Amino acid sequence: MVKEPIETKYFNFDELKLESGEKLSPVTLAYEAYGKLNADKSNAILIVHALSGDAHAAGPNGWWEKLIGAGKAFDTGKYFIICSNVLGGCRGSTGPASLNPKTGKPYGLDFPIITITDMVNAQKKLIDFLGIDKLLSVAGGSMGGMQVLEWLVSYPEQVVSAIPIATAVRHSPQQIAFDEVGRQAIMADINWNDGNYYGGPAPDRGLAVARMVGHITYMSDRSMEDKFGRKFRDKKQLLKKFAAEFEVEGYLQYRGDSFVKRFDANSYLYITKAMDYFDAFHGKGISEAFRGIKAKVLVLAFKSDWLYPAYQSQEIVKACKLSGVKTAYCEIDSKYGHDSFLIETEEETHLIRNFLKNVKAD
Repeated sequence: MVKEPIETKYFNFDELKLESGEKLSPVTLAYEAYGKLNADKSNAILIVHALSGDAHAAGPNGWWEKLIGAGKAFDTGKYFIICSNVLGGCRGSTGPASLNPKTGKPYGLDFPIITITDMVNAQKKLIDFLGIDKLLSVAGGSMGGMQVLEWLVSYPEQVVSAIPIATAVRHSPQQIAFDEVGRQAIMADINWNDGNYYGGPAPDRGLAVARMVGHITYMSDRSMEDKFGRKFRDKKQLLKKFAAEFEVEGYLQYRGDSFVKRFDANSYLYITKAMDYFDAFHGKGISEAFRGIKAKVLVLAFKSDWLYPAYQSQEIVKACKLSGVKTAYCEIDSKYGHDSFLIETEEETHLIRNFLKNVKAD
């Protein structure tokens, strides 16, 4: 566990030019940092989060607390660890729920379309503000893995190593389809009101359903069988009309209901769309997409992950190899599906720790 007090900090800057051509001004990024930056600022590692994550990656209730801390994979005794909430988020960074300076009201759908590239460009400003010329590593899973790949492509000279986990160079039609179902659930909620629900009832039902659909994709058939089977919650209460009688039904409802307490529906729309737009190749062929990258890369995948199946990680490895990038690949045998990157921390610790031992800044 990170022992020093954890403080969420806020980096503000005047303007960010977006990939769409629009400008966002002003911009705030919420971030946390753990460990100490050494004298030559060569031990900095950027951790990037998945769709529903935030800047609080380490310490009590941190979403990757088992991987970040003294003696852990991302050892705060050795490294200076940074994690920021993404642009478009709702946990301290500028997003649809933020006040639009032109109107004095929340942006809602007046918030501009954002991309993974925009998220990374905002992070780059934070890293520059911290006075860090090169990142020893950039690491993250799922949407975090997309940001890792974008760092490699957009700022190859500033990244010494990279660890994309359970991710893809681009979404498949099936992945886009799941995201679209979630978005439609939100927009079908009567309280969504074309995104102008701030100050009134929020589209909690729609967001909860979106999260329920998403959570199904995060698990595997085996993990759901092991966790729930066909168990009933209360056999005395059977045959209630469409009640949550099965354990798995109650669990999904719980996950949905708890999610709406910490996440903004409009952020869900914008961030999932950014994921769907993402293409790490940026129109280039697989054999040239990653040319010029000097970083060492460790790609991790999980055998039971059907949301981001291993073949998508293998496509990253192939592109790296064809471009002459030093790359290691490991496919971890886990039953937990896509959630494995948050759960299989013991195996990840072994792999990441040994990988970072062989990474040195120039």
